[in-house]
Amino acid sequence: MRKSNYDKFPVVQVRGFDDAVASGWDQIAEKLKVSHARAVIAIDTYVGVLDDEILSSLSKRLRPSLIIETRQAMVPPSEIEALTAREFWKEDAVLGRMTTRSLIDFFDPAAIARLRQDVLSHSRGVILVYGVGATLICKPDTLVYADMARWEIQRRQRAGKVHGIGVDDSQLSAWEQYKRGFFIDWRLADKHKCAIWTDVDFFLDTNREQDPKLVSADAIRAGLKQCVTRPFRVVPFFDPGVWGGQWMKEVCDLDRTQINYAWCFDCVPEENSILLGFGAHRIEMPSINLVLHHPQELLGSSVYERFGAEFPIRFDFLDTMDGGNLSLQVHPHTDYIRQTFSMSYTQDESYYMLDAKEDACVYMGFKPGVQAEAFIEALETAQRDAAQPLDAERFVNKLPARRHEHFLIPAGTIHCSGKNSMVLEISATPYIFTHKLWDWGRLDLNGKPRPISIHHGKLNLDYTRDTAWVNKNLVNRIEPLASGDGWREERTGLHETQFIETRRHWFTGKVPHDTRGTVNVVNLVEGNEVIVASPTNAFEPFTVHYAETFIIPAAVGAYTIHPTHPDADSEYATMKAFVRSDAREDEENAKKRRSEDSRRAD
Repeated sequence: MRKSNYDKFPVVQVRGFDDAVASGWDQIAEKLKVSHARAVIAIDTYVGVLDDEILSSLSKRLRPSLIIETRQAMVPPSEIEALTAREFWKEDAVLGRMTTRSLIDFFDPAAIARLRQDVLSHSRGVILVYGVGATLICKPDTLVYADMARWEIQRRQRAGKVHGIGVDDSQLSAWEQYKRGFFIDWRLADKHKCAIWTDVDFFLDTNREQDPKLVSADAIRAGLKQCVTRPFRVVPFFDPGVWGGQWMKEVCDLDRTQINYAWCFDCVPEENSILLGFGAHRIEMPSINLVLHHPQELLGSSVYERFGAEFPIRFDFLDTMDGGNLSLQVHPHTDYIRQTFSMSYTQDESYYMLDAKEDACVYMGFKPGVQAEAFIEALETAQRDAAQPLDAERFVNKLPARRHEHFLIPAGTIHCSGKNSMVLEISATPYIFTHKLWDWGRLDLNGKPRPISIHHGKLNLDYTRDTAWVNKNLVNRIEPLASGDGWREERTGLHETQFIETRRHWFTGKVPHDTRGTVNVVNLVEGNEVIVASPTNAFEPFTVHYAETFIIPAAVGAYTIHPTHPDADSEYATMKAFVRSDAREDEENAKKRRSEDSRRAD
């Protein structure tokens, strides 16, 4: 196992705003103090902030003459639950439907009117309006937005510290709380945050309890603008799981006392956060803010037109080294995910093997002649009766997996990674839509069964993807493309039905790259350390270590990658993913037609 140099807390240092941060409640209160006889300060919040900490700390120091909390204007929890019943399926522990509602739907117009009148009639002192949707109550003199990283929200949900918008969901499981956030609350909060973005005067970072930081909105906007002119990394997070392994503990230098680490979200801007550096201070905010407010520079015009302000590519790690098999699973077809969950695209994916032991494997595709009725009956029997577990290898191919092999997994393909492998999963972003079919008869780390989705999965399984088809279409479809001085390029996938293209570069010297107007996501899959540079010095050289994923915004254009310490005997490798453009698709289709014509001629 190599010595770790993996950076767990990558920072984008923002130029020109070294003194933009106030740290601690005393400094923050001093920054917010006003000399006027009357001032309205609104603290608009994302879901997941600790209301008691913020309210008590600011109230003690600002001494407001009136405090208004937005929850006073919300409709009753029972009405909110009725409003969101279509999105929050009580019969499904994991899945729901994306909401199309807005935050204002959770408020009583008459109550808002009363609170507005309270603000207007209060003639002296500081009037503090606090909570989710504070700007729906009034137009303040000073607007503070308390943002929150989604991984921290999840940790607080698991600890029972936070609730959903307008409801008491403390009796729900962590999975169900996450479901409410994913399908409802985060959508409402993001939409509202976008609507008030240009009005915000300060952002409040309370991701670390009792360690708050206040930063000017101008500094945040400048920081995000600088991000899209250069390579950057989001902040990874790691989580244990019932099948988790030991590889990331060493390579990523994680807490050795943890039982395991199963996942690392190394580049999922929907979920990760970004650290912006202002002098000696670090401000953490959801990286989705960058996607929402600079989509064209980040994604490129063609990707933005196709997907909107969503980051469509995801890189994450699945560690089963000395662990167990992942659950046997399938992802929904596009029509199914659109009609059932209101998502516009599905989770096509692939497994790139960063590392593997001798017995590593991937389960993928059906064996010849498997009948749907027999397989579903076996799944349902195994789920009902622990004494009759599924004989997975009777139905599903078990393929050996070796380091640097690439397995392509279009939606509808039954699959899972086996034990003793380290997977770099390259996929489309809507990762929550994994229909688990069989979990090998085990309980989760909390001692409870993991949610199984046979009812969804059986409607999406493609039984034509059998052994021969899988070996021909989904395993190591590696094609040499180009080479130069000290480098060579290969196409490794993904499948023709998938919108993501992946390229692997092996190199000992400098490799030329170009975004060609679309966002690139890259991981260093071989080698200790490389430098990403601009041929025109448009950005400062950017250092990347083994297994780190980094983003090259579309606006960057040309860039190069080279080893920090070149050695002709040591070959490096990167995996790069991007969204196929129409031009690339036309090129691929033309090449395919020429190949077919050649075979017919033979």
